[in-house]
Amino acid sequence: MIPISPGRSPRATLAGAVCALLVAGTALTGCSEDPNEGTNGVGRLPADQIQTKAQKAAASVGTVRLHGSVQTSGRTYILDMRLKEQGGIGSVSTEGETFRLLRVGQELYLKADAAFWGKGDDGDGDFKAADKLASKYVKVPKGDPSYTKFIGFTDKSVLLGGLLTLHGKLSTDGHHEQDGVRTVRVTGDDGAGGTLDVSLEGKPYPLRLVRAGEAGTLTFSSWGSDFPLEKPAKDDTLDYGKQLPTS
Repeated sequence: MIPISPGRSPRATLAGAVCALLVAGTALTGCSEDPNEGTNGVGRLPADQIQTKAQKAAASVGTVRLHGSVQTSGRTYILDMRLKEQGGIGSVSTEGETFRLLRVGQELYLKADAAFWGKGDDGDGDFKAADKLASKYVKVPKGDPSYTKFIGFTDKSVLLGGLLTLHGKLSTDGHHEQDGVRTVRVTGDDGAGGTLDVSLEGKPYPLRLVRAGEAGTLTFSSWGSDFPLEKPAKDDTLDYGKQLPTS
């Protein structure tokens, strides 16, 4: 009996079975299964064209979920964000602290516990502010350094535009699988410039990215799946003023 592998089309499975029977019965050689059989065909393209198609597919759809790690400015951030053109929502963890980010239009909110806000208190009263800010969605002033630092984590176009480009000479590195979906892998400089797994099923969405220089690994899912995005309730929101505590 020929086993059917998950994710393989019946046509591809049948072709493999026929080849196996022919080889076993007649010693026939040269009969091999096409790994791109039943796919969207991008696996047959040169590496640079696969990357371009993945970038265009990502830009063509309004929503995505992004999960994984990003290293920037000497810190590692663990992200679990849902993004759309109008904003984004999700959690960010760094240095043992976790907080939630919410952006609706140009308004950015940050929610964390008192320990997060009070971290690094230098005796100037930040702990009092921490109690006030704890467990509220705090509206981040546009002029505050935190606004510039964190708004990029909620911006689909900015975030993906900067991530989905590999560095160095591009090449393909075989067929793989990501969460049950068949992919083709593109590498930059044999992996030193990053790797990108692109879906072979449906639209060629990027599904997994390993950033160059060991700067993090991200997975992408829920392409095109909408989600609610609303400003927090008034009694769950605090407008701190012109600048947040330095912590």
